[in-house]
Amino acid sequence: MNGIEIQNEGKLFHFNDYVISGNSIDIDRLSNSIILGNGLADKLLANVGDVVQVATINGEVFPLRVVGLYQSGIQDLDKTQSYASIATVQKLKGKPSNYITDIQIKLNDILKAPLIAKEYGHLFEIDAEDIQTANASFETGSFVRTLISYAVGIVLLIVAGFGIYNILNMMIYEKMNTIAILKAIGFAGRDVQKIFLVIAMSIGFLGGLAGLILGFGLSELIDQIPFKTASIPSVKTYPINYNPLFYVIGAVFSLITTFLAGWFPSRKASKVGTVVIIRGK
Repeated sequence: MNGIEIQNEGKLFHFNDYVISGNSIDIDRLSNSIILGNGLADKLLANVGDVVQVATINGEVFPLRVVGLYQSGIQDLDKTQSYASIATVQKLKGKPSNYITDIQIKLNDILKAPLIAKEYGHLFEIDAEDIQTANASFETGSFVRTLISYAVGIVLLIVAGFGIYNILNMMIYEKMNTIAILKAIGFAGRDVQKIFLVIAMSIGFLGGLAGLILGFGLSELIDQIPFKTASIPSVKTYPINYNPLFYVIGAVFSLITTFLAGWFPSRKASKVGTVVIIRGK
């Protein structure tokens, strides 16, 4: 059982978003009240308004009224955890009003957590654990998934770049007469190279823009699909991340890929000799 200050818990850690039944503020307004984890409530066959008997390690039994059900999304925790006011838990343990076991600190910059934890641990001579250490296994899994998704995206862009390269390469062979005419009327090799680069960049720009619009449209469509799971009660539809950074990365990669795919064929076209083309014909 965790004793919490419900006002600060809701403000700093969005506790109320995970209360699926009842009113969390009641643990402050009503004495001897408790919020049960949803899994624990199922095991006890308890619901909001029921009274549960809580036994302490000293053998004392206290009746507490259930005023809410909590679902964090982690089933192992929801089957074992419950929440009450700090005063209620202090009374259950027979401790004074200044008895506190844990303090959670929310930072504006989460990346500073390891450094601040070490500083507080040394300053106050306590055990201070940062969120990165506490969630190391989750962070590792998240990093691997992100790495795989980026790797797949880059490979797809490279494959698309080879496709554009082949298209431009074939275009050069088909436009040999045109290249010869351009050079015969005074176009330099650099001018011919610019023409094919413009063609490549046009493909990259228009194709990238169409892809981004199509991707955004599909994301909007997927975002409307109902998604219900007991582990994440606050999510009602398939979660989609609309971070503009992803769209910027896609646009930049499409332009870079098409530029490289067009530069090599255009360089080849700029070096084609007019006389060689005419003799070949």
